[in-house]
Amino acid sequence: MRAVTVSAKTVELAVQEALQRLQVGRERVDVLVLKAPSRGFLGIGAKLAQVEVSIVEDPVGDAERFLRELFVTMRLAVKVTTEVSGDQVVFDLSGDRVGLLIGKHGQTLDAIQHLVTAVGNKYASRSVHFVVDAQGYRERRRQQVLYTARKAAEKAVALRREVFLDPMSAAERKIVHLALEGRTDVKTESRGTEPDRKIVIVPGVAGPTGTGQVRKRVGS
Repeated sequence: MRAVTVSAKTVELAVQEALQRLQVGRERVDVLVLKAPSRGFLGIGAKLAQVEVSIVEDPVGDAERFLRELFVTMRLAVKVTTEVSGDQVVFDLSGDRVGLLIGKHGQTLDAIQHLVTAVGNKYASRSVHFVVDAQGYRERRRQQVLYTARKAAEKAVALRREVFLDPMSAAERKIVHLALEGRTDVKTESRGTEPDRKIVIVPGVAGPTGTGQVRKRVGS
């Protein structure tokens, strides 16, 4: 629900009822008075006030304010740099203790990103893709995952057995799948349940010409 039309005895009463329906504060809405109230004559012909109250969308501002308030609560001096490109918004965090916000394999950063996405898109009519990074960590981690995936694929082919990678997030598993899907000598599968879901790299079965033949990746 992004907008409601409400009638009441006064404009203010109509606005208050609209705010309750929308579950937002007065500062988050625009109010359009469609009809002014009229008392009529001796109570005859009285008309109610009618207003249209709509939520003001500001997904980037909502997300950024949430981040800054979070760091104040955590008593961390963190600088937030915002970059908007189409429907993607990247918040890059920097500061002396920014490592605390990354966590093991970026798990803390992922958790913050999940919260930012929920807050930023709460009142948005169209979903915005939020990315929370910390001094280029995402790209460094991506390169590390790519290197691990390629080394594991070579190992699976050389030993002719399955090679299991450590549990990864869905985003990192996608990186591995995409990195290896063009190869003809291995396939990738995702096995297990969250948060321990992991990728297994399976060597292909050599065909008549010795070329590994594999199926497409399974799962995500």
